[in-house]
Amino acid sequence: MKQYLFTIILTAAITFALSWAVWRLSLRFKLYPGIRERDVHKTPTPRLGGVAMFLGISAAIGMSAANPFFDRMWAPPQTLWSILAAALLIAVVGVVDDLWDLDWMIKLAAQFLAAGIITVGGGLQILSLPVGDMILVSSWVSISVTMFAIVVVMNAVNFIDGLDGLVAGVCLIANGVFFVYAYILTRDSGATSYFNLATFLAAVLIGACVGFLPLNWSPAKLFMGDSGALVLGLLMATSAIALTGQGDVNAFDPERFGRSQLLGAFIPIVLPLVIVMLPLLDFGLAVFRRMRAGKSPFAPDRKHLHHRMLDLGHRDRDAVLIFYSWTAIISLTVLLMYIASREDWPGGYLVGVAFGVVGVIACVIVTLSPTRHLRRRRTDEAAPKPPMEHR
Repeated sequence: MKQYLFTIILTAAITFALSWAVWRLSLRFKLYPGIRERDVHKTPTPRLGGVAMFLGISAAIGMSAANPFFDRMWAPPQTLWSILAAALLIAVVGVVDDLWDLDWMIKLAAQFLAAGIITVGGGLQILSLPVGDMILVSSWVSISVTMFAIVVVMNAVNFIDGLDGLVAGVCLIANGVFFVYAYILTRDSGATSYFNLATFLAAVLIGACVGFLPLNWSPAKLFMGDSGALVLGLLMATSAIALTGQGDVNAFDPERFGRSQLLGAFIPIVLPLVIVMLPLLDFGLAVFRRMRAGKSPFAPDRKHLHHRMLDLGHRDRDAVLIFYSWTAIISLTVLLMYIASREDWPGGYLVGVAFGVVGVIACVIVTLSPTRHLRRRRTDEAAPKPPMEHR
């Protein structure tokens, strides 16, 4: 655990220093685009924070090669090199898009190419799913499913990037929960070492988000842009696949541990999906909305979930904190239920369910509460003003 904590601190420090440098250079050379109609911010802000995040992540991965505790991750080495190559491709494409707006088909092609580099070049594929004995029967099916999953998660994370600190904070919470989950799962599976690719990538992503968030918090000095959000999504999908898609299906057998068969079988794949539930929901709604209107699924608009939160009457920072709350409540609920299933806690399931129910009710109340104040404000604005007294 100390090595993981060191990795988090190291990545955070490097990312923070590089983020400050990128911010200063962007201001000096005016490397920021104009404000678009769908944007929430009012002043031009640099969008190259993803460059700092990518370099911080790359530095942490590179330094792990010299750390004997992480030797297992580098066998074979082409897996990590493929991940770095894919992340570099996405970061470069993201930077170009942040500065000059690429066509969506070019971006999508680059995303599938990056997913192919990881899947084919790095050998990371969804070979099995921990639901009974489900095994993907052919290599092309495994490659196709894996590439599709990576591209979907990348775009889902990118789609919610619309408010100061939103993506960095949501990914920080999601990867924090996933880190704990991956660490416990590796421990309980009887592995000889707790150091694996999935847990390491989660730690690196936590550090990158921690290091970037101070400059991205409202009012943001620096945005991560597509280069940051897409890289985060790429690595989050990769870490989940490295954990749940590569393992032996028998390692997830609930009867081996004497737990609930249903919960023990499904949580290993449910939790990685739950931690990106909000991005996936926003992505699905956006694609459906745009295709129903006869538009490209990647055509920009101002109807994302964070825009709807603002329309409800939330301030920018309040909307971000509510997104944090939803992410934390849902992911922690499933994590608590998973821990209960592994540890045979008496009443552990009820604790997890109770935590989730209370948390969801509280989030719903907080999410919908500004509606009343917004209506009152609109009523006040529409009411006739008393005549001003002239002196």
